[in-house]
Amino acid sequence: MATGTKICTMIPRRLLAARSLSTVSFFAEKYPVAEAATPPLALDLSDTQRLFASFPTSTLFRSLATLSVMAAGPLVDLGTATIRAMESSDRRILRAAVFEVARTTVHRHFCAGEGLEDASRTVQRMWDTTGMRSILDYAMEDADDNVACDRNIAGFLRAIELASSLPPTSASVCVKITALCPISLLERISDLLRWQQKNPTFRLPWRTSSFPILSNSSPLYLTPHPPVPLTETEELDLQLALQRLSSICKRCEESNIPLLIDAEYLTVQPAIDYFTYFAALQFNRGDQPIVYGTFQTYLRDSEQRMANAFQAAEEAGVSLGVKLVRGAYLTRETKLALSLDVPSPIHGSIHETHECFNSCASFMLEKVKKGHGAVVLATHNLESGRIAAEKAEELRIGKHDRKLQFAQLMGMADGLSLGLRNAGFYVSKYLPFGPVEQVLPYLLRRAEENRGFVSTSSIDRQLLRKELLRRLATIVVGRT
Repeated sequence: MATGTKICTMIPRRLLAARSLSTVSFFAEKYPVAEAATPPLALDLSDTQRLFASFPTSTLFRSLATLSVMAAGPLVDLGTATIRAMESSDRRILRAAVFEVARTTVHRHFCAGEGLEDASRTVQRMWDTTGMRSILDYAMEDADDNVACDRNIAGFLRAIELASSLPPTSASVCVKITALCPISLLERISDLLRWQQKNPTFRLPWRTSSFPILSNSSPLYLTPHPPVPLTETEELDLQLALQRLSSICKRCEESNIPLLIDAEYLTVQPAIDYFTYFAALQFNRGDQPIVYGTFQTYLRDSEQRMANAFQAAEEAGVSLGVKLVRGAYLTRETKLALSLDVPSPIHGSIHETHECFNSCASFMLEKVKKGHGAVVLATHNLESGRIAAEKAEELRIGKHDRKLQFAQLMGMADGLSLGLRNAGFYVSKYLPFGPVEQVLPYLLRRAEENRGFVSTSSIDRQLLRKELLRRLATIVVGRT
């Protein structure tokens, strides 16, 4: 830690006073977070020449143009509305034209391509030119039936085969449980798990050993009445879905490739956590976890759920892998809470979300230091990156320790990614791939996120402008 840097809880006094026995105060007191008033020397973004040395000018210019357009709210609103309208349109020519525009703009910027060959080239190029790793995401989600789930698992297995053919440790794989189990069944399982949290005597005969999934602060209001038990057919479908996940985990274990399971929206998240812990109990018995679950820190109950899960995992002798994010379903969760006339499950401000992320990151770094887990800190926030880098140095966590990784989405926060890489940390870029029509839900969330967090995009754009102006000045001076 830099000399003179103070330690603080980063938690507002009014929150501590109101919730003195809450997990917020518990985390803040037990896992203090360093202030970021003085940026640590380990993370330096001032030298854009070094930062973007591996990027051609054409790539920097295209990135600046795309991010600038997406920072214009009215343009983003118009574009997303048009794409949503075209998803269900029967006007083939117009639909094709809109998708082609998306392919050459947002798809090109945020995705690794449309097929396995495109994704392979992107991963290899990123590894060769920047030394950064990739998280491959075959961008499928929201399956309606078992036929779609069986089709999706074939795609995920091909992604694992691709990752195993690339340079060792250059790629991991991401999966969405909503692509492996029908949505309607995930909703049913989530309702049953919520009701059991309300009433522990409520029996779930299909439930196997697991870590705690919900807490008393979780949004249990989403299940206001006792749900009907799963039918025999639903229980069979649940077993099929668990088998799909197990086959993916087994392939990852054989190839020593980490598997990151995404978090999604709250109506299905309890079921996703159940699947995640089911897999972790099977495959995370070694020192280096194979399965990573995801916690979204914009949720008020995320700290308590993570603390509960870690306590149970340590008692079971399981190494828990965690991907820590802020969250990508803010609009959806807010609308649902308003429609039910209930308090939002999301923190009341972005500042509180930042505090929650930083506190959870500090907790995870302590666990990594003690050898009790592994973490992927997926953040686009520069201050969070600085704080975590400083905390890792304070704890003397080796920068080549695979149990600590930073990650950012492809096309976003490249300056932060490169700065962390230059500081010696493992850094991965999240690379979704698939046809434009297939990845539209992902692309629309990226558009909404980029519009909502303009400050993050603003830093990216400032760095890109600085480097482009430097290169232009170099050319002008060279000609005079």
